[in-house]
Parts: sequence; structure tokens; C-alpha cells
Amino acid sequence: MRLVTSIIFAFAMLLAACEVPEEAISGEKPLPRLYSIPAGDKATIQYRMLDSINALRLASSVDKLSLNSRLNAAAATHARDMSLQNRPWHFGSDGSSPLDRVARVGYDGEFLGETISETFETELETLSAWMSQEDTKNVILDPRAEHIGFSWYQERNGKIWWTLVTGKSVGFTLLTDEELSALLEEPEDG
Repeated sequence: MRLVTSIIFAFAMLLAACEVPEEAISGEKPLPRLYSIPAGDKATIQYRMLDSINALRLASSVDKLSLNSRLNAAAATHARDMSLQNRPWHFGSDGSSPLDRVARVGYDGEFLGETISETFETELETLSAWMSQEDTKNVILDPRAEHIGFSWYQERNGKIWWTLVTGKSVGFTLLTDEELSALLEEPEDG
């Protein structure tokens, strides 16, 4: 009898050590974990987003985008402003539109589109959400787009306000430093 009681007790202890996650019982998603963005990760996050968007564009046979510092500034300004207004929308607290914001930062190209989000999710989870909606997906995959600005503002409670802006050059092509140097080189006398 003592052996049977010991076996039952050991088996009960073994079962008690097994914990079933709450979401397995309820069928709900687990609560999200706080995604805290360190100040020094700005470039890493911007380039991670750029690389991810360019991979999606490549899969859709669309040319790659490049980061544009002026569009980044417009995106950062709007992300902060949405936080101050406590609502995700495309107009600034001063009534400015996305067109106004890209002009204010001196972007000399044509504004094409803007996507925004208020979330506690990472940039890649946000990109996934944008790609699941036709209107924001069209902004990201717009074949006319050449430049992207991407930034965010994170509140102390962890909420993140994401802003992505796209644009294109107007009437001229931007040259890389190497292309410009090659054009400026004097031809060698033979």
C-alpha cells in the first residue's frame, strides 16, 4: 500500500510540475511583450525596415528604395506629433498634411504616400500589418517610389507611433558619389 501511495504521490508531483500555458487553454494569443527601442538603435531599425521592404518589393518585381534623410525627418516629426495628439491620423496638430511636412523638411522630390500606425509591436510586425491591408500595401509597393523615410516615437508606456513616407525624384536622377566622380574626371590624353 505504501508503494502504491508513493507512486501516486510521485506521479501527482510530476503532473503538477507540468504547466500548460494559458493561451493553450483559452485559445487566445499570448499578451505581447514590451518592445523597448534603445536610442542608439535608430539606424539599425531604419535599415532593417528598408531591407525588409526592399525584399518585399523585389518579390513583387519592383525597384528597391533608398532611405532619404529629409523623408526620415518628416516621418519623425509626424510620429511625435501623433503621440501628442494621441491619435493615428495623417494630419498634424497644426493642420499640416503629409505634403506640407515633406515640403517643410526640404524634400525636393514628389511625395507619394504615407503609412502610419499606433502599436506596441515591432517594426517588422507593423510592416506585416501594413502588408495585410491593400491601401498601405500599395504605398509600400508603389512602383513609382524611389525614396523612403521611416521613423517613430516611443512613449514611456511602450506605445510606438510609426510613420513611413515614400517619394520619388522629380525631373532628374540622383547620382551616387562614384557616378558623380566618374563624370567629373577629366579624360586622359592618349
